[in-house]
Amino acid sequence: MAALISENFKFVALFFKSKDVVIFNGLIALGTVASQTAYNVFAFDCPCSSGRNYRYGLAAIGVPALAFFLIGITLNKHTWNLVSECRIRACRKVSVAAVFALLGSVVGRAVVAPVTWSVLSLLRGEAYVCALSEFVDPSSLENFPDGHGPEVMAGFPCKAVPADVLVYFDEINRRLKYESQLLGWLLVALSSITVFLLLCLKRCCSPLGYQQEAYWSHFRSSENQLFNRTADVHAKMLAAESVKSFFGFVALDKEEKDQLQEHGEVKNVIPGSQWNQITGVYLYRENKGVPLYSRLNKWSSVPTENNVEADEKEMVRLT
Repeated sequence: MAALISENFKFVALFFKSKDVVIFNGLIALGTVASQTAYNVFAFDCPCSSGRNYRYGLAAIGVPALAFFLIGITLNKHTWNLVSECRIRACRKVSVAAVFALLGSVVGRAVVAPVTWSVLSLLRGEAYVCALSEFVDPSSLENFPDGHGPEVMAGFPCKAVPADVLVYFDEINRRLKYESQLLGWLLVALSSITVFLLLCLKRCCSPLGYQQEAYWSHFRSSENQLFNRTADVHAKMLAAESVKSFFGFVALDKEEKDQLQEHGEVKNVIPGSQWNQITGVYLYRENKGVPLYSRLNKWSSVPTENNVEADEKEMVRLT
């Protein structure tokens, strides 16, 4: 049973680590839908008070969207590649086009959840109705009694209004939800057009053919999976040697013993300079016509003593 659960967790982890942008973005959108639904059911509660409705409604739409955006930026590895590039190389070898492409990739992935949240909030309409109810002009309502200001209008989302104006609740609710849903669909249309134009621009500006770009994507995905798997084993074996040197023995399970027997002792402790060479911003490059698909691919293809010289000779191409 434990082995079955472990395998299931590995499958889920691999699924969530998928490089398929459509699947990944779809998972983010579904998670956002679930979060938005749960929030509206369990947490949303309009204060129905003039001056507070507007702030509460905007916060209900904007604050979670901002939080999702910052989380998306934080969890994107390209963010930290850019930080590492600036820290290690002071961004000397990063062109404006490369920075723009990288930031576009980071922001493009990060805005999926915020846009989904905002669209759902506008299509549902509760937050918009809460925020804008106090700004409804009573004179725009037919036969609406005089003497009722923003304080009364702010109570409509909760139906906390005098009986003589309660009959206008449905009309006000329909009007505000119409505006909210219209904005929601306009945001959907704007997002769709933006994505379409950016994809067209990416394809038109890419120096790679469709097949080679697909190959590059497969290469990066495979390299990342193999690197993480190998780094896990390497770190475990090095840690085992450290523990053994301290205690005189190390307690390993069967799988770890098999790995140690298969790979032997760790003979290669990687220096920091080599880690720096494979860390940072990287777009498609060529060295004398030979594609270099990643920093690791470049490091393994070019002799270490020639890496600095090769950097100057590489042809940087924006993807």
